[in-house]
Amino acid sequence: MQNTTSNQEEKVAPLVPKLERQRLHDTVVDHLRNLIVEAVLTPGTKLNERELCETLGISRTPLREALKVLAAEGLIDISPNRGASVSKMSETEIWETFELMSGLEAMSGELACERITPVELAEIKALHYAMLACKAQNDLPGYYSRNQAIHDKINEAARNSVLQQTYLGLNRRLQALRFRSNFQPTKWDSAAHDHDEMVKALEARDGKRLADVLRQHLLDKRDAVLSAAALLDEKRAAPAA
Repeated sequence: MQNTTSNQEEKVAPLVPKLERQRLHDTVVDHLRNLIVEAVLTPGTKLNERELCETLGISRTPLREALKVLAAEGLIDISPNRGASVSKMSETEIWETFELMSGLEAMSGELACERITPVELAEIKALHYAMLACKAQNDLPGYYSRNQAIHDKINEAARNSVLQQTYLGLNRRLQALRFRSNFQPTKWDSAAHDHDEMVKALEARDGKRLADVLRQHLLDKRDAVLSAAALLDEKRAAPAA
């Protein structure tokens, strides 16, 4: 009996360090992802491993593991000769990716209206009110996190695992752009209004209406992103003119 207990303890004990390492890995990935989404690390920025390790207080192994995850998500590019840098989407990529995403969001909304539970609807409404409170306080990160949670929950309520995986994979590439699309007050006001319409459509179980709102919501974000990029290019070109 004693030997059995001892063997069980030997099997359990080694699992503890692995769990801690996994938590560290997830923390580093989440932290770097947030820095990219919130434009602390802007597109094209070269990532200095030594500086990041010092800033985060970690060794290079967990950092490099995190960079591989973010590269798989399309958030950073890793070159054998140049190292890692934050990915920068071309105008065509932005246009096409938002176009596809608008279709995925529309499908999610239509299916969610058929399948959402009262509990899920209540959770989305609570997130909506919390999101509006963040907007009133001019808290863009807080607003965005709740905004994204609403879109994720609508997608989950669609009850389609293939749709969900496709949506999650594609949305990772757009998160930073979706965040920056609310920098202009008028765009932010418009986005908040769209979310009011989303909640109303969900409550009415009006799939077509919600699909239309979500599709246009994403296309408006695409236009806002491309417009902001064009203005930035004009500013950069102005001194040379």
